Amino acid sequence: MTNRDTIDLNSDVGESFGRWELGDDAAILDLVSSANIACGFHAGDPTTIGRTCGWAADRGVRIGAQVGYRDLAGFGRRFVDASVRELTDDVLYQIGGLQALASATGGRVTYVKPHGALYNTVVHHDDHARAVIDAVVAVDPNLPIVGLPGSTLLALAERRGLRTIREAFADRAYTPEGTLVSRREPGAVLHDPAVVAERVVRMVTEGVVEAVDGSDIALDIDSVCVHGDSPDAVTLARAVRDRLGENAIRVASFT
Repeated sequence: MTNRDTIDLNSDVGESFGRWELGDDAAILDLVSSANIACGFHAGDPTTIGRTCGWAADRGVRIGAQVGYRDLAGFGRRFVDASVRELTDDVLYQIGGLQALASATGGRVTYVKPHGALYNTVVHHDDHARAVIDAVVAVDPNLPIVGLPGSTLLALAERRGLRTIREAFADRAYTPEGTLVSRREPGAVLHDPAVVAERVVRMVTEGVVEAVDGSDIALDIDSVCVHGDSPDAVTLARAVRDRLGENAIRVASFT
């Protein structure tokens, strides 16, 4: 059940690559309690990833492995028709790489969250959900998995005895079925800090979010994500954190 006194606030970080910079990771890490750090398959190079791990460790922010399809050119937002074995190995590789870079900076990986197309695919795709779960179990069955409430991923993970973290998105529009509106559709990403912050307060205090058709969807969540690659990510995260504080809700990691 959603905790009415505390909530985890997470963000996708470490997504720059070489001289190409995306997001203000140092600033966003001052505001969140959990950092979903790219593992090199959808974004991030070793130096960027290691630096981001160091920033998170220095701030006491929990480090999560944001694993994705091997799709650097498409930023992990395209489906890859990998076999279960291939995807399991790809996820294993990503978690292991992040564990090494995090350890070198004094941090450690404390959870796993799929990224982009993989995140959306494992809402309903049994084989790819099983691949992610197989990788987590093989690396460390104590690592929680973050995913969409009601997803195949979380259902199968629970059956395997893994801890599951139900997530909502502060800055994404929802369909009446409780899934995310495709980024290809207009209005899929929200940008107004006041609107986003109020939506998060309702998610935490009332357990609902308004869908694109105006209906309220029931949500039972443990964490809220603000996307770190949005140009206004820091502004949004600050507005969300301030509004939560005004409602006596403390931001704290689920780990």
